[in-house]
Amino acid sequence: MPGAFTGYYLDGRSAARREASVRLAASGLEIALGDGTRLWWPLREVRQTQGFYAGEQTRLERGAPFPEILLIDDSAFLGALHATAPGFGRRFHNPGWRRSRVLLTVGAALASVAIGAVLYVWGIPAAAGMLAARVPVSWEERLGQAAVEQITASKRRCVDPEREAAIGAIVKRLLEPQPRTPYTFRVTVVDDMTVNAFAVPGGQVVLLRGLVERARTPEELAGVLAHELQHVLQRHATRLLLQHASTGLLLVAISGDITGAMAYGIESARVLGTLRYSRHLETEADAEGLKMLLAADVDPQGMIAFFESMRAAERGAPSATRYLTSHPLAAERVETLKQLAASHTTGFRPLLPGRDWTDLRRVCGG
Repeated sequence: MPGAFTGYYLDGRSAARREASVRLAASGLEIALGDGTRLWWPLREVRQTQGFYAGEQTRLERGAPFPEILLIDDSAFLGALHATAPGFGRRFHNPGWRRSRVLLTVGAALASVAIGAVLYVWGIPAAAGMLAARVPVSWEERLGQAAVEQITASKRRCVDPEREAAIGAIVKRLLEPQPRTPYTFRVTVVDDMTVNAFAVPGGQVVLLRGLVERARTPEELAGVLAHELQHVLQRHATRLLLQHASTGLLLVAISGDITGAMAYGIESARVLGTLRYSRHLETEADAEGLKMLLAADVDPQGMIAFFESMRAAERGAPSATRYLTSHPLAAERVETLKQLAASHTTGFRPLLPGRDWTDLRRVCGG
């Protein structure tokens, strides 16, 4: 394929990488795979999620919630793309702007220092919230992977393809009605009897065995998953880690020094499980999670029932306290959920029909 760029193609259904040759056109990308398969990606359907920094691999995605992915290492690709398809310039990063962007980001960094010096008490949380919305997805994914490795370092990961697929089916059901998202969601189950769950940056959710086995119905687990997915979609975990790392991480991230940002971020990943969401963030994850359930025709009473069971068990079960430590559950939040769900009482479709939930939740065996 004359004038083509070489790269790798992932189909979004497996982790297998396939060598690909990519030719640019004014309206799309023609992708040729090694087995002779040819694909056409209209540029209006393609989004760039990585490759905004010098030396960084370019990553393009198409489709959702499990997108096709194209990875290209050649630093000349983005410049050639802008030259070939100038009409789509706003959709893709222009390497020619990097120099001016560095000057702008340095200025923003200096401004952040000045503001932080005057208004330190609220300046760092506010800056973390603004920065979280601008962090590259690829950065979040690497930070999230580091967090998962830290959380699971001393614990066994539960590997049971059939039961894991059932949990994955719940996630897929929740995501199907949602707008396009840049994240590829993955759920990891860890053999730990503590009742807890964590949302980490970049699209990963960690469920502890105790929580999975505590869920009495798939709808209860769906409620927890919807809540955690919203923490990811709203970038709550990213915001907390940036805030925890404080000024150092904020400055290196704003200036574009990803190496320094990763060093701070990975260290912050060690304490992800101990971070406590604010009441505002928890309430937002509640409301958006419940909306996600309703959009997927999943009965929201499962979410409410799980949270109520956690409140009831708080005094007598230390494991419940662990969940409530990282997910503070005020009594009025449950009442708010009940009010939000009150107007939707019909039209729900069962989750995992025909499957034995008692059996499926034994994903860790035993």
